Amino acid sequence: MSTAAFRPKSDFLAALLERGYVHQCSDLEGLDARAKAGELTAYIGYDCTAPSLHVGHLLSIMMLSWLQRTGGGKPIPLMGGGTTRVGDPSGKDETRKILTIEMIDANKAAIRNVFSKFLTFGAGKNDAVMADNAEWLTKLNYIEFLRDVGRHFSVNRMMSMDSVKLRLERDQELSFIEFNYMCLQAYDFVELNRRYGCIAQMGGSDQWGNIVTGIDLGRRMGTPQLYALTAPLLTTASGAKMGKTAAGAVWLEADMLSPYDYWQFWRNAEDGDVGRFLRLFTFLPLDEIARLEKLGGAEINEAKKVLANDATALVHGAAAADLAAETARKTFEEGVAAATLPTISVPRSELDAGLGVLTAFVRAGLVGSTGEARRQVKGGGLRVNDQPVTDERAALDAGQMVDGAIKLSLGKKKHVLLRAD
Repeated sequence: MSTAAFRPKSDFLAALLERGYVHQCSDLEGLDARAKAGELTAYIGYDCTAPSLHVGHLLSIMMLSWLQRTGGGKPIPLMGGGTTRVGDPSGKDETRKILTIEMIDANKAAIRNVFSKFLTFGAGKNDAVMADNAEWLTKLNYIEFLRDVGRHFSVNRMMSMDSVKLRLERDQELSFIEFNYMCLQAYDFVELNRRYGCIAQMGGSDQWGNIVTGIDLGRRMGTPQLYALTAPLLTTASGAKMGKTAAGAVWLEADMLSPYDYWQFWRNAEDGDVGRFLRLFTFLPLDEIARLEKLGGAEINEAKKVLANDATALVHGAAAADLAAETARKTFEEGVAAATLPTISVPRSELDAGLGVLTAFVRAGLVGSTGEARRQVKGGGLRVNDQPVTDERAALDAGQMVDGAIKLSLGKKKHVLLRAD
């Protein structure tokens, strides 16, 4: 049954379908019935490859939150303490860097924080549970795993999965350890069903093959009926990958990306994305979103501010969102260098010796490389203290400080204060 023709009875699937979260589902009616009864325990896995999650993870986190908010069941964010040691090959041309166990554990501890902003944890029926697949994967005996689990996998079918097939079609090497990743992910599904009664796995559409492999493994190993639900992979209205900027990933931790820069990311959304992002990344009522979506011309900027405020409040809190909005207002509307702008520090000795302007913009995170900085200079995109940078060989010195800082700007909307230690 297509999602367009389906009429959900559960608040959970109604919310996901109305807001655009659903790409594919293995059994809409079955999943809907379990959610309607409040009996849908579902998980999404997160590998611990970095010390923070980023905007690319936000769609799936919102799906877990909607499951709990609508009373549909119990959400399980699964930490990949075990699978991170292997590396998911999906969408990658190169083998992931193998991290040490200590690095994985440190990343795992750091990224757990974000889930408390979206989920309520506890012992109640619909309270979230945070699991870690290291609890069972690191205890597996290889020979026993091959005998009890591996015998259910068809290499022919594994070779047809996108995570494997696309890598091979691009003539990129796929390591044996990566080839095993889908076996481990499928086994996670079976183990979570045994431990928590989990019957559904959610994720991005690129995970469809891995998820249905888990459903098939569950059937062969005697679990109850399992379900798959995937969300579309997002791109912006202009076709760019969602969540990427010239300076890198849009992190969800304040010590990796300031609340102000996070606010600016949403404020700078393309006009054609505002309504869709409001539906996916806020909990605003749909009628309010419909009103904001109709705004045209310069008024669309008010809708973008609503998006930025609500999205930032969810991750960083209402106070940080309000401060970011006020900083932006002072910076853009009053033309002042607000004290609450993001700040970087450089040694005084570097300024005394003359800090290259291109290097300064890279250090500030406003551009990803000196090459990108040069291109911005040629296009008139870089400013120092609100004056255009015209010479890529120019240097910054202490004499350019105003109230103890030099204001670096990329375009009209991104600013960083440079101070000296």
